[in-house]
Amino acid sequence: MAASESDQDPLEEDVRVSSLEERLEKAQNRERIKAKQRSRSPDENQQLGLRVLSYLIGGVVVGFGIGWILDNLFGTSPLFLLSFFFLGIGTAFWRIYKISSLPVKDIGTAITDEDD
Repeated sequence: MAASESDQDPLEEDVRVSSLEERLEKAQNRERIKAKQRSRSPDENQQLGLRVLSYLIGGVVVGFGIGWILDNLFGTSPLFLLSFFFLGIGTAFWRIYKISSLPVKDIGTAITDEDD
């Protein structure tokens, strides 16, 4: 008598299902580990990059803001705006230059230390 797939022993199906469940559980564990690694805080390189970006944006915005306020106070339309805008850019570049001129081993400590 020929046995069809539906006549298979239920024990064999149990082994396949349990094997599938084990593989699924292993895959879920691997995904949990990957998710934990992705959710870590930024490393030193990311912190340094964000610090450089904040210098660039902050220098331009603060310089522009101070120049605009002084121009409105004294009525000198583009004079202070342009002066402080370029002064802010120059300050941002100077601070970035100071960070980039540090030795590689000291760059990580430059994140927590205050600049001169």
